[in-house]
Amino acid sequence: MRIPVAGAVKWILAVGVFLLTFYVISQVFDIKVDSNLGSLFARSPQDIAIHPVTKPPRYKCGISKICPEKHFAFKMASGAANVVGPKICVEDVVLMSGVKNNVGRGINIALVNGNTGQAMDTKYFDLWGADVAPFIEYLKTIKEGTAVLMATYDDGATKLNDEARGIISELGSSAINSLGFRDNWIFVGGKGIKTKSPFEQHIKNNKDTNKYEGWPEVVEMEGCIPQKTD
Repeated sequence: MRIPVAGAVKWILAVGVFLLTFYVISQVFDIKVDSNLGSLFARSPQDIAIHPVTKPPRYKCGISKICPEKHFAFKMASGAANVVGPKICVEDVVLMSGVKNNVGRGINIALVNGNTGQAMDTKYFDLWGADVAPFIEYLKTIKEGTAVLMATYDDGATKLNDEARGIISELGSSAINSLGFRDNWIFVGGKGIKTKSPFEQHIKNNKDTNKYEGWPEVVEMEGCIPQKTD
């Protein structure tokens, strides 16, 4: 059967356009195509089995590095405005969070055994609408050798007085005396600490720099708490 001349011309033109298109694409993308094809065909099933894809290691509480021996991993964040509560994690255990429904306006506190890293207690104290006295009494009950983790939510400073600030300062805080209305603050200290704690973050409530309307951005911190051995 003879192919009509018009049909043959169309077929030849189509083939020509395809070859020209392929040539242009290969000239533009030759390096990427070659390298991808080369790596694809070079990798055999045995290669994939010998060199499996590995995930980056995950450390306790999702911190960025492993803690040395005789240290407890922690990660924490202050509250976000008056919407999202703070979060405190120690040794891969979330002690306080909005999901656990055990956080609230004011200062949120987690007490951890300084020898074992085990949680002892969690509480929050409303320091905007409630009295500061229960907070002070609670601070006075903290036993020697206890690690203390604190995080603000909404406002943690309005009802603070000199007595409360003084006790927190004795736990190792450097920023507690300047903590103001709706500031964001997180802190890790301890009962009986001999020096100021290196674990503290504080950001002031400033209408010119606030991330949220009326509140500064969230502050976060991670690290390794030294075990109390004496």
